[in-house]
Amino acid sequence: MSNTFHEEEVLGKAYDSRLMRRLLQYLRPYWRMTLFALIAILLYGMLQAVPGYLLKVEVDRYLDPTGGQHLPPVLARFLSRNPMTGIAQIAFVLFLPTVFLSFFLEFSQSFAMQMVGQKVMYDLRKQIFLHLQRLQMSFFDRNPVGRLVTRVTTDVDVLNDLFASGVVAIFGDFFTLLSIMVVMLELNWKLALLTFSVLPVIVIITAAFRRAVRESYRRIRVAIARINAYLQEHITGMSVLQLFNREERSFDEFEEINRAHMEAYKDSILAYGLFYPAVEVLGAVAVGIILYMGGGMALRGVLSVGTAIAFIQYSQRFFRPIQDLSDKYNLLQAAMASSERIFKLLDTPVTIEDPAEPKPLEHPRGQVEFQQVGFAYKDNHRVLENVCFTIEPGETVAVVGHTGAGKTTLTNLLLRFYDVQDGRVAFDSLDIREVRLRDLRKNFGIVLQDPFLFSGTIASNIRLGSEWITDAQVRAAARQVNLLEFIESLPAGFDEPVKERGATLSVGQKQLLSFARALAHNPRILILDEATSSVDPETEHLLREGLRRLIENRTSLVIAHRLSTIQNASKIVVMHKGHVREVGTHQELLQKRGIYFKLYQLQYKDQEFPVARAVLGAESLPERS
Repeated sequence: MSNTFHEEEVLGKAYDSRLMRRLLQYLRPYWRMTLFALIAILLYGMLQAVPGYLLKVEVDRYLDPTGGQHLPPVLARFLSRNPMTGIAQIAFVLFLPTVFLSFFLEFSQSFAMQMVGQKVMYDLRKQIFLHLQRLQMSFFDRNPVGRLVTRVTTDVDVLNDLFASGVVAIFGDFFTLLSIMVVMLELNWKLALLTFSVLPVIVIITAAFRRAVRESYRRIRVAIARINAYLQEHITGMSVLQLFNREERSFDEFEEINRAHMEAYKDSILAYGLFYPAVEVLGAVAVGIILYMGGGMALRGVLSVGTAIAFIQYSQRFFRPIQDLSDKYNLLQAAMASSERIFKLLDTPVTIEDPAEPKPLEHPRGQVEFQQVGFAYKDNHRVLENVCFTIEPGETVAVVGHTGAGKTTLTNLLLRFYDVQDGRVAFDSLDIREVRLRDLRKNFGIVLQDPFLFSGTIASNIRLGSEWITDAQVRAAARQVNLLEFIESLPAGFDEPVKERGATLSVGQKQLLSFARALAHNPRILILDEATSSVDPETEHLLREGLRRLIENRTSLVIAHRLSTIQNASKIVVMHKGHVREVGTHQELLQKRGIYFKLYQLQYKDQEFPVARAVLGAESLPERS
C-alpha cells in the first residue's frame, strides 16, 4: 500500500526554480494576457494605499485643521479650501473613482488569469494524453490506471489554481504590502515600526500553520488517491463483489479509508480555524498599539489625528495580504508537487517509436517471420526463447500451447507493443523496428479474448473512427459475422447507444462486434487471440463459416485453446514454456504423438473414438451409429 501511494505522499519543496521555469513556459503563448494581468494587479496593489491617505487628508484639512494641512503641491492646488466642496471632491472625484478603478483592475486580472489558467490546463491535458498514447505497453503494466487519471485530472487542476489565482496574485499581495508599508513609514516611521512589532509573532504563527497544513494536505492526498483506487477497483468488479457477498466487508474497508480522508480534512480545518482568528487578533493588537501610542502622540501634537486614523485603516488592510500569502504558500507547494509528478510522466521516455529513417512498406504481401526471437517482460523471467517460424502470405497459422506458453506475447511483439530483446520479427523481410508504426499496424486486424468497446454507437464501434468505412461496409461486416439480425432487432439499429465497456451487451455480442470491427477494416493480416472463447457453440460454428471465407487470400494468425477451431489451419505451431516444440498440420502433429497429441487427448478425453479417428484417419474406422 505504501509503495502504491508513495507519489501522492511526496510534497517536495514549496518552491523549485527548475519546475517553476518549466511551468512558466506554458504561459509563453499567452504572454500578452499574462502581462496585462500583471500590470493590472500591480496598479491594484498601489491603489490599496490611496483610501487611507485620502481619509487622512480629509480629517487633517477639513475636520481637524489644527492637525496640520501639509499636502503634496498637486493635491493642495486641486482641493478647494471650502470644507464642503473639498470633502465632496475627496469623496466623489478621488475616492469613488479609486474604488471603481480598483474593482476594474481586480476583475480584469482575475478574468485574464482565469482564462490563461484554462488555456494552460487545456494545453497540458492535450500534451499528457498525446504522450500517454505514444508510451509503450510496458509503462501501463507498471502504472495503475487510477494514478494516470489523477495526473490528467487532479494534478492539472492544481496547476490551474496556481496560474489562475497564484502566480500573479502573489505579486499583487507583495506589492500591496510594500505600498502600505512605504506610505506608513512615510507618514510616521516611529508609529509604523510600532505597528510592525507584531510581525515576528505572525511569522511564528504562520510557520506553525504551514507545518500543520502541509502534513494534513499530505494525508488528504493519500486518502483521495486511496478512495479513487478503491472505488475504481470495486465498481469495476461489482459483480464479483456481490456474487461473493462482500458488500458489508467492502463497505467497512471503504468507511475506514473515507474516515482517514475526513480526519485529515478536520485537521486542516482546525489549522485554518486557528490561523485566521490568530492573525485577526494580532491585527487588533496592532490597532490597539496605534490607538494608544498614536493617540498619545496626537495629544502631544507630534502626530495629526488624520494620520492616526489612516494608520488604523492601513493596519486592517496590512494583515489581509499576509493571510492570502499563507494560502498562496500552500497552493504553491501543492503546485510544485503536482508539477513534479506531471513532468515525471511527461519525461518518461518513449522506447517504442518510429525509426529515424523508416523504410517504406510498398505493396505489402503479408509475410511474417520470427527469427530466433527472445523476449522477457522482466529481466529475470524469459517468456520466449529462440522462437523461429514463418507465416507465408495467404497462410493461416495457428499457435497452441498451455497457458503461459508465450502465445499472446507473439502478437504483442508482432504489433510492436513490445520490442524483442533477441532476434528479429520481420514483415515482408523488413525488420518491423525499421518500419513506421502507423504503416505497420494498419496492416493488422485483431480480435482479442477480452473485447473492448468504447462509449458511442454500434456503428462507431465497428468503424472506430475510420471515416473511409462506408455504412454498406459496416453492414457487410456485421452480416459476415452473423450479427446483422441482432443489430436490426435493436430499437435504433446501428445507431443503438453503446454504454461504457459495452455494459448493455453480452460478452458474446461484444466479441462478435469486435469481429465485425476487424472485418470492416479489411486487414491484410488477421490476428485472432482466443477470439471464439466467449461465443456459444452454435454461434461459433456460424462464425467459423464466415471466417473461412474471410481468411481466403489473407494471412491469418490464430491463437486458440479450442483445437476444434484450428484443425484446418495451414500450419500449427505448438508452444511450450517459451519454445517452439512442434510445427505441422493437424494430422501431422497427431501422428507425431507429441505435445499437440496430448493437448488433443485432454480436450477429448471423454470422446476416445473421435481421437482415434483423428489419429488413424477417418477412413480407417467406421462411423459410430
